Amino acid sequence: MKAVHMVTFILLVVGGLNWLLYALTGSELGSYIGGMDSTQAKVVYILVGLSAVYELIMHKKTCKMCGMSATPSSSV
Repeated sequence: MKAVHMVTFILLVVGGLNWLLYALTGSELGSYIGGMDSTQAKVVYILVGLSAVYELIMHKKTCKMCGMSATPSSSV
């Protein structure tokens, strides 16, 4: 599961950087891998979207901060 988490995290970073690149320059990463309508670009965008869905579903299980309780429990 750690490998899947790392792959999805990397893909989410790629997606975030794509949005940053688009905001700053008006071009997207898809234009560098054959254009927005190319099969390669579509595969990358689909993988980024599926990674976001996966992380939304699995976040509570994998995040150490979210898995912790809001108040420390006493072990008496």
